[in-house]
Amino acid sequence: MLERAAAHRPFLPVSTPGERTADRVLQWAQWQPHAPAVSDDTRALSYGALADAIYAVAGQLRAEGLGPGERIMVIGENSVALTVMLLAASQCGVCAVVENVRRMPAEIAGILAHSLPRKVFVIGASAEARRHAEVLGADPQHNTALGDFSVAVPSNAVSAATSDDTGPMPDDIAIIIYTTGTTGQPKGVMLTHSNLIFIAAMMRALRHLSPRDRVYGVLPATHVMGHASVMLGALHNGAALHLVARFDAARCVATLTAQRITCIQGAPAMFASIAAYCRQQAATEAGGSASGRSAGMRCFPDVRFIGSGGAPIDATIKADAEALFGCELQNGYGLTEAASICWTRFDDANTDDNVGPPLPGVETCLRDSAGQTVGDGEVGELWMRGPNLMAGYFRNPEQTRRVVDAEGWFNTQDLARSLPDGRMLIVGRTKDVIVRSGFNVYPLEVEAALNTHPAVLHSAVVGRSVPGNEEVVAYVELAAAGSADAPALAAHVAGLLSPYKRPAEIVIVPALPLAANGKVLKSQLAQVCGRPDHATQQTGDRT
Repeated sequence: MLERAAAHRPFLPVSTPGERTADRVLQWAQWQPHAPAVSDDTRALSYGALADAIYAVAGQLRAEGLGPGERIMVIGENSVALTVMLLAASQCGVCAVVENVRRMPAEIAGILAHSLPRKVFVIGASAEARRHAEVLGADPQHNTALGDFSVAVPSNAVSAATSDDTGPMPDDIAIIIYTTGTTGQPKGVMLTHSNLIFIAAMMRALRHLSPRDRVYGVLPATHVMGHASVMLGALHNGAALHLVARFDAARCVATLTAQRITCIQGAPAMFASIAAYCRQQAATEAGGSASGRSAGMRCFPDVRFIGSGGAPIDATIKADAEALFGCELQNGYGLTEAASICWTRFDDANTDDNVGPPLPGVETCLRDSAGQTVGDGEVGELWMRGPNLMAGYFRNPEQTRRVVDAEGWFNTQDLARSLPDGRMLIVGRTKDVIVRSGFNVYPLEVEAALNTHPAVLHSAVVGRSVPGNEEVVAYVELAAAGSADAPALAAHVAGLLSPYKRPAEIVIVPALPLAANGKVLKSQLAQVCGRPDHATQQTGDRT
């Protein structure tokens, strides 16, 4: 059965009852039909043209019997077509299970089996899109609104009228985003229209987005920050959104100038790459070395807002970004289950990596392991409740009850400390998750992939901090008769894991350190690796 999280949600007049995420975009089409709305490297639509495309695709969905209570899966990457598809699904009340085209087919298969959509839409004609279409047996199609796309009808498709454990989707569920979680099993996070509209409204209230802005959209719209803060944040506030499928520092720098971008959000690693590229360019033009720091002048005079999320901000990256863009690098904190819990504010002097105070209408508290509120300045587990909290995990009411209590408080499982003025510092994680380039990597999932190799006895995966990011490091003990090296293991998991989940380094060890109960002592792995006879082998995969 579907079960919703306990919903103690302080009221904020940011959405109206029954409002869908597409509605305000369509309103802007009436107010400013000729203003630029969304573009990518091949297409650009005004708000009026965007509305026409949304209505056209929504009509096609309805003609195929898709409407309120139904689920579809949408596989794609940032593009005008993906935006049109997601807003069209919203406009006709269809819940979209959103997936990045860079997911591996094996991962998509698991999510498909759990989400049971009526149809699967693969957007675009990239190599990855063609691969998914082929695996799914999708039929290629083309129309003016979406361009090239493919449609598949899964063998296990379930309609809203089917009487099974799914039932029809509640009308207010806009999207489902899957996160594998610490259990290694996929969890479908159900996000409502009001969840997403709340974040878009905060982009207006706290980031001052307006029709004067031009937004750089590189964060994937298939993930919550890219979907709510970037895509909807721009289009709900009348701004122009330029979408980029994949980050490249050189192309980013060129686009920021050519498009006169005013707002850009990304993971800290992205800002590090931009700064490094600009240093290299400055050194090349000067005929000198690239070893110095960034030039102390503003290189992008149109940019007024830069925002980071998904990982702690390194002090050097923060300083470089602020020197380069001439404005403070704003920070934020959230999860798929509760996007954007805390944001820094423009008026605060944020000299450290605090994530700011909670958003208006969002409540937070810090508790110890016994569930008691910790004292001022003490570290505790961060709990929250508010209008951004998910409706629950799809087809997983037990897991929903584990993380959301009867009063609507959600356990983030992250450790934090509150500053005297209410700003939050995230100091650690109680869950064993690695944040790589803004994406969550769960060790159990990587370990499971490694352990499928016949030469592997067992493995342990940990995170390693690097400036502005974390890397995935795997320690592997081979079976007695096993014969494999790091490159062979890297090649093996390449077909099972998305690039950001693959280990940047694989270490072959004679034996993993174990406790009496057989659990790997991960705290001792670095010590084991440090022994001279335990050689480290690089895989070279650092995407």
